[in-house]
Amino acid sequence: MPLLTRIRGPRDLDRLSQEELEQLAGEIRSFLVDAVSKTGGHLGPNLGVVELTLALHRVFESPKDKVLWDTGHQAYVHKLITGRRDFGRLRAKGGLSGYPSRAESEHDVIENSHASTVLGWADGLAKANQLLKRDDHVVAVIGDGALTGGMAWEALNNIADGDRPLVIVVNDNERSYAPTIGGLANHLATLRTTDGYERFLARGKDLLERTPVVGRPLYDTLHGAKKGLKDFIAPQGMFEDLGLKYVGPIDGHDIEALESALNRAKRFNGPVIVHCLTEKGRGYEPAEQDEADRFHGIGPIHPDTGLPIKTSAASWTSVFGDEMVKLGREREDIVAITAAMLQPVGLKKFAEEFPERIYDVGIAEQHAAVSAAGLATGGAHPVFAVYATFLNRAFDQVLMDVALHKCGVTFVLDRAGVTGDDGASHNGMWDMSMLQVVPGLRIAAPRDAEQLRAQLREAVVVEDAPTVLRYSKGVVGPAVPAVGRVGGMDVLRQPGTDTPDVLLVSVGALAPMCLDIARLLDQQGISTTVVDPRWVKPVDEAMAPLAERHRVVVTVEDNSRVGGVGSAVAQALRDAGVDVPLRDFGIPPRFLDHASRAEVMAEIGLTAPDIARQVTGLVAKLDGKYGQAAASEVEATRD
Repeated sequence: MPLLTRIRGPRDLDRLSQEELEQLAGEIRSFLVDAVSKTGGHLGPNLGVVELTLALHRVFESPKDKVLWDTGHQAYVHKLITGRRDFGRLRAKGGLSGYPSRAESEHDVIENSHASTVLGWADGLAKANQLLKRDDHVVAVIGDGALTGGMAWEALNNIADGDRPLVIVVNDNERSYAPTIGGLANHLATLRTTDGYERFLARGKDLLERTPVVGRPLYDTLHGAKKGLKDFIAPQGMFEDLGLKYVGPIDGHDIEALESALNRAKRFNGPVIVHCLTEKGRGYEPAEQDEADRFHGIGPIHPDTGLPIKTSAASWTSVFGDEMVKLGREREDIVAITAAMLQPVGLKKFAEEFPERIYDVGIAEQHAAVSAAGLATGGAHPVFAVYATFLNRAFDQVLMDVALHKCGVTFVLDRAGVTGDDGASHNGMWDMSMLQVVPGLRIAAPRDAEQLRAQLREAVVVEDAPTVLRYSKGVVGPAVPAVGRVGGMDVLRQPGTDTPDVLLVSVGALAPMCLDIARLLDQQGISTTVVDPRWVKPVDEAMAPLAERHRVVVTVEDNSRVGGVGSAVAQALRDAGVDVPLRDFGIPPRFLDHASRAEVMAEIGLTAPDIARQVTGLVAKLDGKYGQAAASEVEATRD
């Protein structure tokens, strides 16, 4: 009987021998490869923390003790140990989340899945324990990649200013997505390769304790001077200078050594850093041989080979990446910035061709935005490519450093809109609302690959204001040709009458859906003009006169309805004195559970039949008719 089937909670680990624990680690790796190869997910990070997770749950008593995971993509093993073995619908609707989830288990605490926040959480929980006189332990697991984030160091500064028990486990695999970069990475590399102090102290103790009379006192004297000695032989002083006890480095795949280190840290009545060396993708050869990201995040693969089950067509990300290389060849002032996500945001080819013009700042979006302002002021044109949800972290810098100083910086927001299977914190649904308030900033939302290329080029010629280009996750759809132009807006469908009913404003990649809506409305005798504003901020001056020629204006966007494009268009119409009813469709202001993108869109009513039905009812009310009968006819056309 496999050991894994006997593990229903953390305390089931207590009665296992070291030999059985090693067997269990192998079973867990086999389980993960088999399960995640079917569903896709974060395979490499979890293969790297198997022994560490087992040790954590043997030493600490979750859920009484709080085991916190930074970002959380490496918590699959934690899920298995805490009784969640149904990985058949991992990241799918109704299945397990790809991150910790309070709804799933009392063992899960943080579910924001944004990096570098765990130490702030740990600081607060440790303070609460002290305040309420609890003896619970707080353990924060953070990767070396996440330690490049400024929030982590802000938290360390506060953690060190106190004597509250708190164990910080640094999961050092030399990577976030790709290899970790920067001064901190270099320091950890020094610690990783320096075991001179421990060897020196062990040999010295053995020798001196055999020396009569003076041996032990002399050893104690040397041990008391260990701070200076450690700085000389192994430079871990950076942490100890902050007032943090340092233990390590520890082999992150040696369960016995891990337990020993964690037990020592647990007994220390103050903050302790336990530095663990792990290997991302460990035990699975295709991952170990993948130099790009060690199978950080994968789609369905053949488990024997690690090859994708099906090849995908061109993605939005790849179209951007290819165009950046062309721009780089044409303009020497174009530089690229990434926050530890060179490959995921499509900048790998640019980096290979222009290594001197790419800046990977680590998980430091705030710094990236400010550094971009400096680059622009110095005469370059920086393009900062980042997931849309992660730009939230740099809003103040976009506003006060880039926009206030009228810096020509282009922000490229990948995975904008509903992303689906990565859950609430990865949906890029806030950017167009958040950025509407930034003076001078311009936002482009391309509808297809051709427009992405064109609008990227339009963005990088702007030198006196920030520009933003946003696009979806996944495969880019077919070209959506324009049939006309009004102002700066593309007309995608003419109404076929001089007195059209509906002006349908399509935002970005939702253009094909908006054309479907127009066809459904046409079947109800409702004439519709479909326009793509291309640049959704500022609202095109031609929008108000065009809206005035219609009876109803409808906006459709994959962004929050609150403060988004629909709100901006409505304000523009009010300012122009155009009194036309407007109905805005978008994402409701709530956190969305993980599911496929199509399932999420259906759940929130952002589909062609749903929208057409509501617009039909609105037009019927304007006609003085009861709209339900007309709207029900649209329902019959649903696929």
